[in-house]
Amino acid sequence: MKTIQIEKFGGPETLEVKDVEVGKPGPKEVLIKNLSIGLNYIDVYHRTGLYPIPLPSGIGLEACGIIEEVGSEVDLFKVGDRVAHSSMPIGSYSEKQLFPQEKLVLVPEGISDEIASCIMLKGITAEYLLHRAYPVKKGDKVLYHAAAGGVGQILCQWANALGAEVIGTVGSKEKEAIAKKNGCHHVINYTDTNFVEEAEKIVGKNGVDVVYDGVGIKTFDGSIETLKVRGMMVAFGNASGYVDTIDVKKHINAKGLFFTRPSIAHYTVTREELVESAKKVFDAVLSKKFNVEIFKKYKLNDAKKAHEELEGRILKGPSVIIP
Repeated sequence: MKTIQIEKFGGPETLEVKDVEVGKPGPKEVLIKNLSIGLNYIDVYHRTGLYPIPLPSGIGLEACGIIEEVGSEVDLFKVGDRVAHSSMPIGSYSEKQLFPQEKLVLVPEGISDEIASCIMLKGITAEYLLHRAYPVKKGDKVLYHAAAGGVGQILCQWANALGAEVIGTVGSKEKEAIAKKNGCHHVINYTDTNFVEEAEKIVGKNGVDVVYDGVGIKTFDGSIETLKVRGMMVAFGNASGYVDTIDVKKHINAKGLFFTRPSIAHYTVTREELVESAKKVFDAVLSKKFNVEIFKKYKLNDAKKAHEELEGRILKGPSVIIP
């Protein structure tokens, strides 16, 4: 089978197409034929070594496919089931993949392969951010950075459906329209305005209940500044660089803030959590709490180009790789 592997950390050029033997599933593993593969910014972190992984390695965490073979002790699935995943073991950029049964979920009717492959990671991320890291309720003032991105498009629509007032920040005029289309009541272009000042005009000084910040170092201090007393800072990504130092006196003490640095792994610790979260995501899609439009499709051989456009902020929505 064809798969994408990296032998060293670095730029998109490190992504190489390889022909490998897939092997047989272990007792509690299944062999999946991937139908559609999700493209996520965490793939860039793995490729560059920001999130180190043992090398050489496959890449990619998310896919939807059909089970072709099951191990001797598999009892949750059968051959022919359509399943999806968004976790380790890494290696979804591949025609086929061996995967442990406990980390898979069934994909319901009414959700396409392509949608399923790009809402597991982004959708479960949006679910835990909105419902568990900080349970958003009607009337909450929510600030979300990079609102035109893949997670942002889902989360802002879903927050809107929950009754929150959603402020989104973006980096271009084109992305302003995308954010408005996807649930933001207010959109701030941080390339030509100060997002802290603009947020104050909308909800008042220290008026934001929760900030969801996947950008990182460039937005961190400003995000803290917008929050209300006892507000919640949810720092869940590092697109502009990792926030590696928290000054308790400066960042937390002044307003008695709450701070969390969550990841999907923290909110899918058990199979029960994974299944319940995925169900909420699928139900939200089917009930149209949020809509997903695939922005671009790549071939497996085009993984390098996909990463160039992902890092270059060219992608304006969820995108997939079709093996």
